[in-house]
Amino acid sequence: MRTLNKRLFAIVFALALSASSSFSQSPLGGTSPDWKTVVQNRLPLYGHRNWIVVADSAFPVYAAPGIETIVVKDDLPSVLKYVAGAISSSGHVRATVFLDKELQFIDEHDYPGVSELKKQITGTFAREQVSSIPHIEVMSKIDEAGKTFRILFIKTTERIPYTSVYMRLDCGYMSDEVERKIRTAMAAADNQPPK
Repeated sequence: MRTLNKRLFAIVFALALSASSSFSQSPLGGTSPDWKTVVQNRLPLYGHRNWIVVADSAFPVYAAPGIETIVVKDDLPSVLKYVAGAISSSGHVRATVFLDKELQFIDEHDYPGVSELKKQITGTFAREQVSSIPHIEVMSKIDEAGKTFRILFIKTTERIPYTSVYMRLDCGYMSDEVERKIRTAMAAADNQPPK
């Protein structure tokens, strides 16, 4: 019986290890819909504080086990449009979007097409959803989140630097305004004398 329990434990452990490795780095080749399946499979699992990043082709692969990287042979605008649409229609999450501030200073003469690409990226979201902050600050947010929460990076074929789009997922059925009201009410309650 003890041998059977050890074998059963070994099988369960191997299956768990296999399942956890499915969240590891997994480049996908071709233009098959596989990356869309990954997005559709991960999105129901993800909640506030998870991230999805649609990245340019030079974006690095992280070594942390909770950070998954997939490579797709599609352009950044089409991948971004799909991912943003999937997030928007999920109902349970919404995206707070961060762009590298450096993107504002990339010149059309150095990278032809960057002006149109900027329009396509920003046009995907409502203006109030998007913040531009220095690349180092975005990376710091990603590094911190990756210590605790899962992150999905989707590397596209884009070859213009600082075009990655970082989407931090927040609760889709509660606005920032409602969250502030709750925090204000809690702070006021903490300052009340005991009854």
